[in-house]
Amino acid sequence: MGRHITETALKRGHDITLFNRGVSNSGLFPQVKRLKGDREKGDVGALENKSWDAVIDVCGYRPEDIRPPAELLSPNIKQYIFVSTISVYKDFTIPGINEDYPLAVMPEKGGREITRETYGPLKAICEKVVAEIYPDRHLIIRPGLITGPYDPTDRLTYWVHRALEGGRMLAPSPPERPMQFIDARDLAEWTLDMTEKGINGIYNAIGPARTLTLKDLLAECGRLSSQATEVTWVEEKYLQDSGVEPWRELPLWHPAPEFKYLMQVDISRALSQGLKYRPLLQTLRDTVAWASTRPLDYQWQAGLPSDKEARILREWLRRKGK
Repeated sequence: MGRHITETALKRGHDITLFNRGVSNSGLFPQVKRLKGDREKGDVGALENKSWDAVIDVCGYRPEDIRPPAELLSPNIKQYIFVSTISVYKDFTIPGINEDYPLAVMPEKGGREITRETYGPLKAICEKVVAEIYPDRHLIIRPGLITGPYDPTDRLTYWVHRALEGGRMLAPSPPERPMQFIDARDLAEWTLDMTEKGINGIYNAIGPARTLTLKDLLAECGRLSSQATEVTWVEEKYLQDSGVEPWRELPLWHPAPEFKYLMQVDISRALSQGLKYRPLLQTLRDTVAWASTRPLDYQWQAGLPSDKEARILREWLRRKGK
């Protein structure tokens, strides 16, 4: 998301300063000011005695990493924008949860290591730190799944790539499963809109504006392919019994009861503040174009291995007498 925010802000004529370790993609944006540091190691001195209109924090994970730079910056900035996550909510057992839904708490044995169990609670604590230091000048954005070009997770990229391969494709039933995600470029545009207007508060920022199902998504993916693709819908329990790992091997699928309505979060507050979305087909097309530039030996971060998919499909169809 930080890459897209920077690109968008530069197009809008903003004066940008990047603060990071200078490790990943250090050659990007040579025209902008750079400050080097590492807040995880307490190295934030480069921020001292400098002022900005706003700070957009896209990668704060632990409260002890958030507090020192946030306190150091407090006298010299007008607004602190913190990109959090919908994972701060305690569960997703009811549809349409909004920004006032109870937040997750740290498990009794939870430490400061970022794990599947501690990620959400730690982000919730980070939000509290930001609100404490900037009580009347903070914007907290809670995205869900962020997609589009440069997405390192491969969660949406897997589905469009798999559709391009054609043939019989496995998908978790039911086809009407709601989907929620947002193109990082749309999120960047809206984040900057909110920052320029100085709007504060807490907002779920996902998409699309209207209900999108997994069946709809795969149909759009198929529009990009010259290969015929036949989707076979496999029951969740069978997938679990077959050892398919939710979210990683089959992205966008999470059958656990506490995540039943993970992709049915209320986004009306963000929509009322002008959150807009580009056409889904554009996101898919641009994602494919970007993914095609990666090395041939690239190791995918998500997706069902082809041999495992083929085995499960054979056994499922045999079971169904097909």
